[in-house]
Amino acid sequence: MKKESTVKLWYLTAIGVILIILMMITASVLQIGEQLKSIHPYVPYAFYGIAVLLTYFLIVKPVLIILFSPTFSIETTLDNEPEKEYKVLKRVAKRLMDRKDLPEVFQDNLEKAYHDPKLLRDALNTVYNKHIKRQINKTIRNHAKTVMVSTAISQNGRLDFITVIVVNIRMIKDLVVLCGFRPSYKNLAKLVINVFTTALIAEGLENINISDILPQSTMNMLGEIPLIKPIMSSVLDGVSNALLTLRIGIVTRKYLFDDSGEATKEKIRFGALVEAAKHLPLVIADGLYIFPKTVMNLFGKQKKTVDPEWE
Repeated sequence: MKKESTVKLWYLTAIGVILIILMMITASVLQIGEQLKSIHPYVPYAFYGIAVLLTYFLIVKPVLIILFSPTFSIETTLDNEPEKEYKVLKRVAKRLMDRKDLPEVFQDNLEKAYHDPKLLRDALNTVYNKHIKRQINKTIRNHAKTVMVSTAISQNGRLDFITVIVVNIRMIKDLVVLCGFRPSYKNLAKLVINVFTTALIAEGLENINISDILPQSTMNMLGEIPLIKPIMSSVLDGVSNALLTLRIGIVTRKYLFDDSGEATKEKIRFGALVEAAKHLPLVIADGLYIFPKTVMNLFGKQKKTVDPEWE
């Protein structure tokens, strides 16, 4: 009974968070629409139409893809009695075989094993551990890089909030599509709350003063370099958001691979944070390769004055 109450609490909290997210996005859209009235009375309506389409394609559609994916656990591929989960095994295998990016060797193995539960179990286990897991890690890194670059350049709290929401939802959707299944609804509810918390942190990072973080001696040294303070502050925002996005991606992967309940909450949190910190330098290297000139140009106007493998 206590466990059921806990699950219901997660569901209700997730629903509440989703409503808050939609209300915050709606408020931002209406605020921009009011400002557009000065251009032409009908311009806001065109903007509202575009905003609705973007909300559907960037948020609603990915969420629907996640929700209507089958629930599954990688642990099932190690089950000694695969006949019990044969229908689920076939459904997941079918989703993987429909993908165009699956290497031919794995495609052939799944096709040959499709009509035998034990062979199909072994074939899926091989696909996930030798191919899908690597693709998942690469996808997480790419989305973290997107968040880093976008939030570092924007320097707008509400825009950072929306960016983190959109990118993280898309990341979770991409991981679900890569695997062919989703975590349990309970763990999805936890992910929703994680994404919302991360977005709120991203919105608040705009007001952080880099002088409050770095020692005064370091600030004195940096002060001698033109434009370095605003650039450092911008990069710091992006790096912080990238770290949080990495954590959400890794937690999602752990839910997908350990959704049998054997992985404890503490183990997932600790492991995700350690792994995120470990791979953050790779994301920073990729991000810094992309946007340094853009950031320099942006701050210059205001002042008027590669791909390592992540396995």
